Amino acid sequence: QEIFKMMDIAADKLRHLGAAVDSIDMGHQELPDGQNLPIPPILLAELGNDPKKPTVCFYGHLDVQPAKKEDGWHTDPFTLVEVDGKLYGRGATDNKGPVLAWINAVGAFQALNQDIPVNIKFIIEGMEEAGSVSLDELVKREKDRFFSNVDYIVISDNLWISKKKPALIYGTRGNIYFTVEVKCRDQDFHSGTFGGILNEPMADLVSLLGSLVDSSGHILIPGIYDNVAPLSEEEKKMYETIDLNLEEYQNNSQVERFLFDTKEEILMHLWRYPSLSIHGIEGAFHEPGAKTVIPAQVIGKFSIRLVPYMNISVVETQVKKYLEDIFSQRNSSNKLKVNMTLGVHPWIANIHDIQYIAARRAIKTVFGVDPDMIRDGSTIPIAKTFQDIIQKSVMMLPLGAVDDGEHSQNEKINRLMGILGTFFHLFSIAKLGHYN
Repeated sequence: QEIFKMMDIAADKLRHLGAAVDSIDMGHQELPDGQNLPIPPILLAELGNDPKKPTVCFYGHLDVQPAKKEDGWHTDPFTLVEVDGKLYGRGATDNKGPVLAWINAVGAFQALNQDIPVNIKFIIEGMEEAGSVSLDELVKREKDRFFSNVDYIVISDNLWISKKKPALIYGTRGNIYFTVEVKCRDQDFHSGTFGGILNEPMADLVSLLGSLVDSSGHILIPGIYDNVAPLSEEEKKMYETIDLNLEEYQNNSQVERFLFDTKEEILMHLWRYPSLSIHGIEGAFHEPGAKTVIPAQVIGKFSIRLVPYMNISVVETQVKKYLEDIFSQRNSSNKLKVNMTLGVHPWIANIHDIQYIAARRAIKTVFGVDPDMIRDGSTIPIAKTFQDIIQKSVMMLPLGAVDDGEHSQNEKINRLMGILGTFFHLFSIAKLGHYN
């Protein structure tokens, strides 16, 4: 119900600006435990409809990650508190703060009695942290209506890679998630009665998971790198200018050492090369204490972050064949089942697009520096959805600094960023209107 309240507040703020706002009922969602809950509405708002002006659509979300003070927060996570110029609260940087900055940017034009040089649309949802339930269907449905005159789409749901230097994001990795099930029977075994006389599912699974990636982070699945985009000279030079203090980055990460020694290698392996991560095992004994059980059935979970131009169906086939081959070499009597449970494509934009040129010049105007041109190693599916369905320019324009702590305890946004971000959006709008 708190998300519904946030959507109502946002709708009121947009109407106060003079926007026409539709609150779209998205129906209900059935949870795994059988609960049937209403899905928060999606807001579609429109301000201006001048055919001589370009139309910019801003995407944001108002739902947040769970948070409790006892998890390690210094203050109540759902009460905005300012300390030393920093605004602490859940959603400060992900994503309520950036949404508010866009609303304030539009309000600034009106307060100054200046004509807004573009038409503006907003699409704001309340389910991003839970997979953007029903959003794809809405975008498809509204392609020839709400989105029919949209020229540019802006997403402000990321962070810089620096504490002080702003950035523009032109790519994100995709994600493909797998489960690996090894089963002997339905009932667990006593290790004293059966240990040593059967193929144990856990041993099979550990062997399979251990065969996926080597100690240098290189994925061992044959063909997995075949479709990775080659490194161009232009891209290579971009890494050299990015503001990243490697020592500070490592200390903040609380990691003794990374797999790579240079800034360029680390950034490339975060952004432009695939990675494989093992996430957990279901069905294994994990509680404190000792239990001499042999699990009869275990399920391993891992994912691969995809990069341009990897194909989801090709990777799925490669992974399944590889694991089946490794499993067959063990001559195990157990049963193997490999499933892909999630597949999200990577996204990449043209940095020479008018929208990126306008944003770079806006950053130069407000911050006095050229932005870092970076990618994001995580996955934001809506960018690819907009790009594929609406087929218009998509840009990621982050407001948060690298130490804002999105999804973590004591999430914050710098108060100055809230102000500068508003002016940044204002100048972006102005310059985009100028170029058109």
